[in-house]
Amino acid sequence: MAVQKSERLLNLLIMLLVQRHYVSKDRIRAILYPDSSTDAFEKMFERDKEELRSLGVPIEVGNMDAYFDDEPGYRIRPDRLALPDIRLTADEAAVIGLATRVWEHARLAEATTEAVRKLTALGVPTDVTALDIAQPRLSADEPSFDLFWEAVQDRTPVEFEYRRSGATEAMTRHLQPWGVVRYSGRWYVVGFDTDRGEERVFRLSRVQGEARKKGRPGSYDVPPGTDVRATTVRLAPAPTTVPVTLLVREDAGLALRRDAESVETGVRGPDDRTGWDRIVVTRGSGVADEILGYAADVYVEDPAHLRDEVVRRLTTALERTA
Repeated sequence: MAVQKSERLLNLLIMLLVQRHYVSKDRIRAILYPDSSTDAFEKMFERDKEELRSLGVPIEVGNMDAYFDDEPGYRIRPDRLALPDIRLTADEAAVIGLATRVWEHARLAEATTEAVRKLTALGVPTDVTALDIAQPRLSADEPSFDLFWEAVQDRTPVEFEYRRSGATEAMTRHLQPWGVVRYSGRWYVVGFDTDRGEERVFRLSRVQGEARKKGRPGSYDVPPGTDVRATTVRLAPAPTTVPVTLLVREDAGLALRRDAESVETGVRGPDDRTGWDRIVVTRGSGVADEILGYAADVYVEDPAHLRDEVVRRLTTALERTA
């Protein structure tokens, strides 16, 4: 089975990142491109290197042996790939903290594990601590996320069943996906709807069943100058806000408290370890992500559907780690 382009790029990044010395092209081919002909390997390897470099990954080229001018090798130095020290405001730090707690994307975790396993089996010395700087931080709970993401990378048309808001039945849709975007707490896929002959945006949580690739990779092009985020903002429903009542542990939830419309102190909470306050804030559809970032320091009283969503996502996370 052919390795997907996104997985191949990730494996190359990991292989060059976790090793302490330069890696020869022959070793890279044997591990990551074993079924490719010489010409196919040379083309794919050059494209993959350039794509990683275009993403800001500093791939170094150097001699395998310091005393001989032999075949060059490749590596990625963790200290050059890591971000420099960044000073964040309290609000910015809260957002980063939320993102680091919420992400659990099994697909990338599996690719990482497989790449390291191959290197270890071949007796290649690795430093897995270097992977900390390449760990993604974002939530993607929709089952169809992976397929749409791959279709965007490969430019492959997709067929899926979609139920619009308020509709009782799902309809079959055909899309040439241009991008997958997070907007107002939801994931959307943007592209060209071939049934209607115009650009459209679809919310991934409303995709019914399994989406399917229908067509050849590279069978369409994204229009030049397309801004998928701007298209999403223009075509997706405007975000709605609702009042949310929360129980917040004393000395926690500073950002929530700052935005609170009312605060009632000294109320009865879910446990007796600390005191609790009841606060009311106005939030949009992404509030579940924000609440999950506070872990056991925040409890949802109202609305009930938000409390159910938080409980569902926490239960799913526990099942994945069991």
